[in-house]
Amino acid sequence: MARRIDVTGAGGVRLAAWDFAEPPKAEPHEAGRDPAGPGHGTPGVLLLHGLMGRASHWAAVARRLAGRHRAVALDQRGHGRSDKPPQAAYTREAYVEDAEAAVEQLGLAPAVLIGHAMGALTAWQLAAKRPDLVRGVIIFDMRASALGAASQRDWADWFRAWPVPFATLADVRKWFGEDDPWVERPNPARGAFYAEVMHEREDGWRPVFDPERMLRSRETWVYDAHWEELAQVRCPALVVRALDGELGRAEAQEMVRVLPRGEYAEVVDAGHLAHYDHPEGWRSVVEPFLDSLAGH
Repeated sequence: MARRIDVTGAGGVRLAAWDFAEPPKAEPHEAGRDPAGPGHGTPGVLLLHGLMGRASHWAAVARRLAGRHRAVALDQRGHGRSDKPPQAAYTREAYVEDAEAAVEQLGLAPAVLIGHAMGALTAWQLAAKRPDLVRGVIIFDMRASALGAASQRDWADWFRAWPVPFATLADVRKWFGEDDPWVERPNPARGAFYAEVMHEREDGWRPVFDPERMLRSRETWVYDAHWEELAQVRCPALVVRALDGELGRAEAQEMVRVLPRGEYAEVVDAGHLAHYDHPEGWRSVVEPFLDSLAGH
């Protein structure tokens, strides 16, 4: 059973963090102390989903890590069960400050930050800003180069193509897994991924997020390159590329070169959602890196 922990983010936005593992049992002399709270001594890990994702997409990873780490996943602002105030800032600074607040308020520091896509950018930007809070970073399938205006227009067109509301969750799974023009071949796991970010309304199933806010979040990083911040990450950093993902091998290896303590890993036979739909392969490249951080 997942345990929710509230975090206060930038501007007072209420964020939902999730501990998907059973908290360790307290020894008799520790009665009354929260065994999963600050000071429990277990290495902290903060899991950051990508744009449109949610903390539950990390559930299998978090449970696997729980034997040796305190792994907490964060619903970032505008996502999952976290607040979605219409006037809130959906800037890079706000996302980074939210992650900073989560590490501090959850007592995870020095934490390993594991990020997927936009969450990976948040992770390396926080590591550059607050090296005292971060012992290591795992960057999964996020580019450091600017993607440009054409990419943003493509995303806006894609959102408009969604046939919302969906009548059933089966329709959600089918559209995102088969009918979506962005799907090259049937991908049931992709359908399941998007089914997790839908909720039922009176007229049918709609996303838990506001697509316009997702575009607003994306436009704060899509036009810029982020190599300078990458070069400021002083802790060990692992760049993970999925063979069929969105990060090319040449760019991934250049990111490793720019990182002062960068390493490279590749997940074969997997795509952009490898942590979700190919967790065994994803863990096989991530866990050795986590083990190497034990002495840091």
